[in-house]
Amino acid sequence: MPDFDPRSTAFLADPYPAYAELRARGRVHYYEPSDQWLVPHHADVSALLRDRRLGRSYGHRFSHEEFGKSAPQPGREPFHELNDHGMLELEPPDHTRIRRLVSKAFTPRTVEQLKPYVRRLAAELVERLVERGGGDLLETVAEPLPVAVIAEMLGVPEADRPLLRPWSAAIVGMYELNPTEETARRAVVASQEFSAYLRELISVRREKPGEDLISGLIAAYDHGEKLTEAEMVATCALLLNAGHEATVNATVNGWYALFRHPGQLAALRADRSLLPTAVEELMRYDTPLQLFERWVLDPVEIGGTTVPRGAEVALLFGSANRDPAVFADPDGLDLARRDNPHISFSAGIHYCIGAPLARIELAASMAAVLELAPGLRLAAEPVRKPNFVIRGLEGLPVAV
Repeated sequence: MPDFDPRSTAFLADPYPAYAELRARGRVHYYEPSDQWLVPHHADVSALLRDRRLGRSYGHRFSHEEFGKSAPQPGREPFHELNDHGMLELEPPDHTRIRRLVSKAFTPRTVEQLKPYVRRLAAELVERLVERGGGDLLETVAEPLPVAVIAEMLGVPEADRPLLRPWSAAIVGMYELNPTEETARRAVVASQEFSAYLRELISVRREKPGEDLISGLIAAYDHGEKLTEAEMVATCALLLNAGHEATVNATVNGWYALFRHPGQLAALRADRSLLPTAVEELMRYDTPLQLFERWVLDPVEIGGTTVPRGAEVALLFGSANRDPAVFADPDGLDLARRDNPHISFSAGIHYCIGAPLARIELAASMAAVLELAPGLRLAAEPVRKPNFVIRGLEGLPVAV
């Protein structure tokens, strides 16, 4: 697989030709540098996300020794304590129990009630950008909007919100392929600080409950079950991390794609009714989460190849979302695309619980830009982040 190289600057700039090559060569490929089986086709990715022979974790069925894996390094324990108690990393029955309890607090009504706040904040942020004559869209709009929204939901005091993004960025670095020791060190430090902060915040809310999501998580009760403190801390961290990392990157990836497709941008400016389908198409076109990993709990056959128990599969969301078997003109940007079964929010039991909120945020920020900065344009070529799994830009310089 000479073109599939996540360490290559050229690949990171545009991985989609390499994905096309993978799809042409077959349904599953072993990739030795990361010891993973790559799955590039939409049908397989979609099916495997729902296949209970695969799991995000294996501890509910096997010990490390039984599964042929080494226990996590002791020095990384704070990261795993925070990460591994979150529902994203768990399988039933623990996943089912925690998601059910979280859903009692994170309701569609709660999300819907945030709409006026999200729209107002998006307008305020874009107005500031316009007043300055432009700047970095990531720093001024894409980042502060989802950070403020999820912090508002959880009840994080405004003065503490600047802490969240650096913690999140350090922690999600561990989701990249083969993270370095320095990446791990930063993730451990951030996990320690983030966990301590959340425990203190939870303690305050136990004494003085409010209308926020943390108070709702504390109160969530079902069939005699409540969230443990470790589960609550992990859930808050997951909601804060997932609640803005994907939205930040989807926003800048999306606008960068629009600047490179002026005809589509002009169509959107002329017809705002395209906004709902535009949000979905931009999520598909340059997916902020390029892959999702699964452990093989029982051998699974893919296209005539048996992937053994103990192996890890990398479900290539970015490739699946460009699969010509599912999408007409998959490498083209079509903001009016109606038939758009992208899997950017995953599928199955791990489907993103925050997907409705992400859609509201993306639509609100795009609507605010279209209304208040109708002449927004690229001021300089952006720099791509040196990441593969979480795809984004270092910044997006714009002029108004």
